Amino acid sequence: MSPTYTRREMLRLTGRAALVGAVGARLSHAAAPAVQTSGAIVGEPTAAQVGDRMLSNGGNAVDAIVAAALTAAVVSPHNCGIGGYGGHMVIVMARGSKAVAIDFNTAAPAAAHGEMFPLDARGAVTGQINDHGWLASGVPGTLAGLQLALDRHGTKSFRECVAPAVKLAKDGFQVTPAIAAGVRGTAALLRQDPGSTRLLLPDGRLLKEGDWFRNPDLAALLETLAARNSVDAFYRGDIAQHIAAAFQKNGGLVVAADMAAYRARALRPLELSWRGFSIRTAPLTAGGLTVIQALTTIKALQWENIPAGPVRSQAQVEALRAAWHDRLTLLGDPEKAKVPVARLLSQDYAHETARQIQAAVKARRPLEFRTESRPHVGTVHLSCVDAHGNMAALTLTHGNAFGARVTVEGLGLTLGHGMSRFDPRPDHPNAPGPGKRPLHNMCPTVVLRDGRPVLALGGAGGRKIPSAVFNVLLHFVGLGATMQTAIAEPRVHTEGNLDLTAERKWPEAEIESFTAIGFKIQQGSCAVASAVALEPKTGAIHAAAR
Repeated sequence: MSPTYTRREMLRLTGRAALVGAVGARLSHAAAPAVQTSGAIVGEPTAAQVGDRMLSNGGNAVDAIVAAALTAAVVSPHNCGIGGYGGHMVIVMARGSKAVAIDFNTAAPAAAHGEMFPLDARGAVTGQINDHGWLASGVPGTLAGLQLALDRHGTKSFRECVAPAVKLAKDGFQVTPAIAAGVRGTAALLRQDPGSTRLLLPDGRLLKEGDWFRNPDLAALLETLAARNSVDAFYRGDIAQHIAAAFQKNGGLVVAADMAAYRARALRPLELSWRGFSIRTAPLTAGGLTVIQALTTIKALQWENIPAGPVRSQAQVEALRAAWHDRLTLLGDPEKAKVPVARLLSQDYAHETARQIQAAVKARRPLEFRTESRPHVGTVHLSCVDAHGNMAALTLTHGNAFGARVTVEGLGLTLGHGMSRFDPRPDHPNAPGPGKRPLHNMCPTVVLRDGRPVLALGGAGGRKIPSAVFNVLLHFVGLGATMQTAIAEPRVHTEGNLDLTAERKWPEAEIESFTAIGFKIQQGSCAVASAVALEPKTGAIHAAAR
């Protein structure tokens, strides 16, 4: 039986989201106390409340996180959507089931090729056609991933999980400050697309905070999928034909055969054992390899035994810089390019990197890496645990605000810009190609102890996500901190070069030490990390995000 929501309940849900948004992004993710025994879910506020209700109605962690993700895809349209390019999910069931990663990253169309995004004299893609417009979109993966997770590990039907999202799309919700800012910041590009103009710039005006926003075409699409209790028609049916026709009409490359060929994939997560914990995270093309590689180096350094201070902090930053350097030069879709995964995660490589770091720290100099930073924002992350101890971590995205800034007319379907996550240089392992999945930053993670899941974690914030997850795991696993303390600790972000972003609480003495040896430090946010934790001995459940 589908859960029902009265208009008053939906007003309460969306009103809370608007209120939270009004006090700013950082306060909207304040830590939460221990919660009821039915479980906990944390992330986008309205989505989390929908997931919490699913838990209260007897759903497990997968049911709850799928219902929450479908809701987020409606009420956070600047960050993600049903047409978003995709994401990753890690699931660990409490009773003897193996950990699984669900890969629902976008796939490039068959017509994609390495030279499809020519570079101008400055080395930028000409016209930014990989960032916005119909060439910026591949096959949307979100619905396929959520369906696969439900089929393999859920107890509720797709019809039940999508019901709150249908109602929100049909009845509407209040525009939050973040949505209004997203529309304002992308309005010039949205106006270039008729479908996006009609949906997001009604009567040619900007959406404002507090406006009531509806998407009846999306509601009808979701109602159709709910009636069929399956997302199959989105990929191999009348809806797929509609989507493919829109791509062809507007100069995109995706055709019906690309939609039909798409499959979400169940994969084995990457794993690292450290200090009695087992860390399981999403494999390539997700960002988990970068996190595991950096932590493997940290383990080789015996980092936890280094006294707190500038030496330990530089070792931490250099381990992350080394992993980011390899990420941006060597990584891509392992099914379509040669990627040295085994070598990057080997003990020999970790010890070799550790020796380089030790020499650099001793000489008071940085490792000699040069990489290019790129601003990536957006994304929604959800972490969930149920009363049985099952855990799931899920990250999904459009990419940057409103993705490709194009909308399939008649479906209310704004598309993500997954093609922007490819490297436009044709000789790069992450260059676009037929059916390839681009490298992305999402790295949902579950941590086990004594074979039982104890932490589900992930982040939102583009390229800052791997750094945020790495920082939290350093404290939770490496130093034995509680989840709440690990989330609260100040973070630092790097993409391999000498530019560091440090949160304001980062010790001033360490900032001075980094500056003295050549780093350029700016203060700022280092992504939002969201987590739930279960204490096996007491059964206490905690949720926090910052």
